[in-house]
Amino acid sequence: MSSSGTATVPAESRADGTPGRQQPDRRRPRPPTRDSGWWAAMFLLPAAAGLLVFEIWPTFQTIYYSFTSWGAFGGHVWSGLENYRTLIADSDVLHAVVNTAIISAISLLAVPLSAIVAALLSLPGMRGVTVYRTLYFLPVVTLPAAVALTWKFLFNGDYGLINWLLSKFGIDGPHWLSDPATAIFAISIVAVWGSIGYNMVIFLSGIRGIPVDYYEAAELDGAGRVSQFFHVTVPLLTPSIFFVTVITVINSLQAFDLIYLMVGQQSPAIARTETLVYLFYQRGFAEHDGGYAAAIGVVLLLATLILTAAQFRLQRRWVHYG
Repeated sequence: MSSSGTATVPAESRADGTPGRQQPDRRRPRPPTRDSGWWAAMFLLPAAAGLLVFEIWPTFQTIYYSFTSWGAFGGHVWSGLENYRTLIADSDVLHAVVNTAIISAISLLAVPLSAIVAALLSLPGMRGVTVYRTLYFLPVVTLPAAVALTWKFLFNGDYGLINWLLSKFGIDGPHWLSDPATAIFAISIVAVWGSIGYNMVIFLSGIRGIPVDYYEAAELDGAGRVSQFFHVTVPLLTPSIFFVTVITVINSLQAFDLIYLMVGQQSPAIARTETLVYLFYQRGFAEHDGGYAAAIGVVLLLATLILTAAQFRLQRRWVHYG
């Protein structure tokens, strides 16, 4: 066997007696045996078991419980479509759907902002890139409770830093988290800020995969930095943009911790900020109505599936692979 790991066969002698060139061994690789299949199954078994126990089985349990009625001390009885009839007529569910849609729409602003940040950090000669990347990624690894409490202090209407800065320009800032008109936008701003770091990492990987020749050719044609971003970076980054968009929508549909920690149940703005997940928590854990909460969870599951399927359908029109 050669130093590169390629098997060779002995060299054949020429007619004049000098040794000829060694020929590579062109034998076909061995087909997979039954033992290799068992090994693959053993490695896949832990992941499959975790998926079954923590994802698939709870999903079917939730669907079943959505057709039941629960008592205050546990136990459930079959109630058919009663929970769904109540859900359709419940105004709180409608408000939660609207609030979830608003947060999801505003959260999508993180996608272009992250792309711009990643493009700026990819510029040649940029100083302190490692520091900037660390600062942008820091919210991703920070505990959600710490993030929520920090921003709750910043948004405080009496002594918050944001209103203090606005007062320097003669602007009287509102009570961001207790005012129904501004609370949902404050929550959405924090959600956008917290997702930029993760999105930036995805976009940085995508930008590194773009050949430098494309930028050199665009520069020879007279394209500046901005033109290169819109005509070279963005079209070739569409697979990463599609992935980040799907993840952003799914995460925004599950918004809960920021609302629970920043707004709270006693705030007058809670009705204008509660999402489907928050309503699920309120009905299931605060009011102990597990069947109705399960019905809300099924609605959220269907909304996630429909929106994700729609994004996969529409990506054929604007995502460019290869």
